[in-house]
Amino acid sequence: MSFQPPLSSRTFAPRTAQPVRETPAFSAPPAETRPEEHVIRGPGLPGALARGMAIAGLVMLPALVMPGIPPETAHLVVLLALFAAALTAYEYASPYPGLLEFRMGAPYNRTRYFVVALSGLLLALLQRHATDPTPLTEAVSALAAICGQFLSSGPSPVAFLTAALPDSVDATHRALVRNGAALVLCLGAAVLALFSLAIRMGAWPRGSRPFNVWVNLPTFEPTAGRDVVSRLRRLSAISLGVGLALPFLLPGVILASTILMQPVSLVSPLGYVWGIVLWAYFPVALIMRGLAMHRVADLIEDRRARMDAPLIAED
Repeated sequence: MSFQPPLSSRTFAPRTAQPVRETPAFSAPPAETRPEEHVIRGPGLPGALARGMAIAGLVMLPALVMPGIPPETAHLVVLLALFAAALTAYEYASPYPGLLEFRMGAPYNRTRYFVVALSGLLLALLQRHATDPTPLTEAVSALAAICGQFLSSGPSPVAFLTAALPDSVDATHRALVRNGAALVLCLGAAVLALFSLAIRMGAWPRGSRPFNVWVNLPTFEPTAGRDVVSRLRRLSAISLGVGLALPFLLPGVILASTILMQPVSLVSPLGYVWGIVLWAYFPVALIMRGLAMHRVADLIEDRRARMDAPLIAED
């Protein structure tokens, strides 16, 4: 039997008082676990609003240059300009990419804007020359006539577009369509040549930031498929092929309209300007997209080669 002393006679070692640590209401995570700052930033709200205003001015530009626009047509143009401005401002103000490609690959979108703006301005001046001639419209008309004579012979896109017009279009307006289409087609070819030269010389894309595929190609899924480089080159070839064939295919829409609905004659002032602008812009945009995607594929392939070089050297 063991004897235990009463509880009162037991001795206990005094406990040392532990310091009470105050837990703050909010403690910042360590530096290594903090989320990184935004590496890619958009133009911000002021830049987005400026781009929206630029798009609105682009939509209203032909209506402002050409005289005699009816009031109801002017109201419709203003509504379309406001809608395009709001859509553009929302796209650029959003911190995440939406549908606009190469948003951080300047001057890709600026080049496309330049093509549409200058094409619309030249066609509006060409249309105005018939009613209100000036030295500027005279120069534009002479340049368009030279381009029309150069591109109207043979199986050219301009000849296809002119031949697709309805028989009700008179010879004067048919020549106006021919000259305007040839003028904007020469402009698009010059822009494509400059953009291709910039890519070949390594001037696009350039900048201190690395090229981000997710931001600049939001509709492209890099993880789908086997190899992203082969997919980019395949999409590039498709865009180039469709872009080269589109000037010959779009006049078929005019021929189909004569059978199914009211024929597209490009007689109205705004219909003349925007019909020819869209006919020339879509091929230019697709060819630019094909060239840009091929350039992105080359960039990815070059980066793979630089990353694999040290591993090969170690082996």
